[in-house]
Amino acid sequence: MLDITQFNLLKKSSAKSFNDQKALIKKVMAGREMKCETCGSILRLIVPEDKSTPGVYCGKGCTDISLDFI
Repeated sequence: MLDITQFNLLKKSSAKSFNDQKALIKKVMAGREMKCETCGSILRLIVPEDKSTPGVYCGKGCTDISLDFI
């Protein structure tokens, strides 16, 4: 069972992860060359016309962020 301190740490960690991913997605969508933190390969933006699962991906599959385009 989580106490309030552990819950607050989990909440803070989740918020940081979300904001980091959001910033990364914005940079890739703006055309900046970003690298995968795990393997160092360049991240690619896949749009709905190119693939049935759009998102931000690296060549090896370490980074796999699916996106919903409306």
